[in-house]
Amino acid sequence: MDKSSPEKPPTAREALDRAAWIAAALDIVAQDGIDGLRVESLAKRLGVTKGSFYWHFKDRRDLIDAVLDNWRAGRIRDIRKQTTAAPGNEEAALRHTIEVYAAAKNRKGISIEASIRLWARQDANGLAVVEEVDAERLECTRRLFLARNLPPAEAAARSALLYAYVFGFSMMQCGRFAMDAAQTKRWIVEQIIK
Repeated sequence: MDKSSPEKPPTAREALDRAAWIAAALDIVAQDGIDGLRVESLAKRLGVTKGSFYWHFKDRRDLIDAVLDNWRAGRIRDIRKQTTAAPGNEEAALRHTIEVYAAAKNRKGISIEASIRLWARQDANGLAVVEEVDAERLECTRRLFLARNLPPAEAAARSALLYAYVFGFSMMQCGRFAMDAAQTKRWIVEQIIK
């Protein structure tokens, strides 16, 4: 590039690609749910006009579908990564998966998960996305249990128990109850894994 010619600053359209809009939309979903996702507030948050939004999306529904697709792809990629195990290391992969998903550290991720699940109760596309993610999560951990020579029905049941535990526990405020959360977690994990 010729250094003598000044670079033209990017326009809002160039600076904000579709992925930037989706990322900002996920921030709003984490705070206010999908019902709180409005084109005007999103554009204001990003410091651009609504016209910039329409460069990337047909309408609000197109944005919601893009958010759902992004969430689905990320959740499926993550569970496949968490449950990849060399033969003989399935127990370690199960323990790691439980640790990752039961950690209440990612409040934003938990909020997005809850918001999308709430949206899925009233939206057929949202429901299909949640069902696809749940099916993949259950299948990935079921395969780990099967590799540990559990019967198919027990492998499926333990997989369901694993997710019931990790999502339930991650949404609870266990510090408010008369229990040692770490000890309780260890006991529950042993029941799921054994």
